[in-house]
Amino acid sequence: MDNKGQVDAGTSSSHTGWIIFGVVALIIVIIIMSVAGMYNGLVSKDVAVTKNWGNVETAYQRRADLIPNYMAIVQGAMSFEKSTQTEIAQLRSDAGQIQQQVASAKTPDELQSAENQMPSLVGRVNVVVEAYPDLKSLTNFQAFQDELAGTENRIKFERDNYNTAVQSYQVAVRSFPTNILAGMYGFSVDKYKMFQSQAGAENAPKIVFNTTG
Repeated sequence: MDNKGQVDAGTSSSHTGWIIFGVVALIIVIIIMSVAGMYNGLVSKDVAVTKNWGNVETAYQRRADLIPNYMAIVQGAMSFEKSTQTEIAQLRSDAGQIQQQVASAKTPDELQSAENQMPSLVGRVNVVVEAYPDLKSLTNFQAFQDELAGTENRIKFERDNYNTAVQSYQVAVRSFPTNILAGMYGFSVDKYKMFQSQAGAENAPKIVFNTTG
């Protein structure tokens, strides 16, 4: 009886040891899976921001490519005096420089810097166009204007998507306990910066009509 009792006690102890081992192993697996899930989530959000940034660059590049074509249409549709030809040539050169800035931009600030030059450039082209009202009736010119307007909408759409992706990334990086893992693997909250409006954009533009004819 004593020997049997010792065997039963040993068997029970062995079963208890295996149960404890199984529980500990299960806890370790759960922890590993949780850490892996958090890490993969950070990687996914990081890649999403990069992808959306690429979409923003593509939209900006599309517009930068359109501007020289815009001026080519203007230049090819009519005869100009020498001064106008010189102005158009300069505008095309300026557009080419903006194209290069857009292509080489690495941050929203750099891309915004190139973007800030666009309204002035387009405005200078429109001054030339206004001097030749017949140009506006050309089918290819009208189609281009529609294309340019569509590009502006696309830029806003892609910028909004980029900001949403950055927001999702920053929330993940700052949230507990993911923030611990983010700090260990270099997922900084300052890695990406959102697009923001220009200073003074909150003020409504003043519209002045020319009533002098």
